[in-house]
Amino acid sequence: MREDDYSIPISALQHWCYCPRQCGLIHLEQSFADNVHTARGQALHHLVDTPGYEMQAGVKVERALPLWSDRLGLIGKADLVEFHPDGRIFPVEFKHGPKRAKRHDDVQLAAQALCLEEMLARPVTHGAIYHASSRRRREVEITPALRALVVETAEAIRAMLASGRLPPPANDARCRECSLIEICQPAALAARSVQNALRAELFDTSVQE
Repeated sequence: MREDDYSIPISALQHWCYCPRQCGLIHLEQSFADNVHTARGQALHHLVDTPGYEMQAGVKVERALPLWSDRLGLIGKADLVEFHPDGRIFPVEFKHGPKRAKRHDDVQLAAQALCLEEMLARPVTHGAIYHASSRRRREVEITPALRALVVETAEAIRAMLASGRLPPPANDARCRECSLIEICQPAALAARSVQNALRAELFDTSVQE
């Protein structure tokens, strides 16, 4: 990385893949608000926020392990990383809610895997999302496509931060669960865009009668 490049929190990749505007509000404008979903997530992460380790059936389990990648310009921490006797390194990300596949969670986990590979010079081929509501793990393969998406997402976030411009609002089903909906005002901004388009069409002198 160059010295003038931005170091991106790993969590920003999850935010971007969920909604680029959410990512911009949090990481560009430093705006944040809680709702029931963020409160549940914070309560869950208190379980793994204290750094330390323990042995479980021969597996070393590290909690709140700091992560970084100089190559990708990423920083953050892993909720849990398991170091197995056979040499496998297995990151585990905690999420509230039932077990279900979400691309934005998988990207966050893959970014952790890439950081671990760079830090430890060892392959990380799989990880898991622990879904607290169902108390079940969902194993995730760190595929070439997922690795490429990590790189692509980090570059998109870095470009946004450099430009200083917020992405447009999504104004779809994602907004209902977003804690930033009152700050973002997606419906109001969408309506304003429609009004501006109609106004431009109304006063477009190139339009023939």
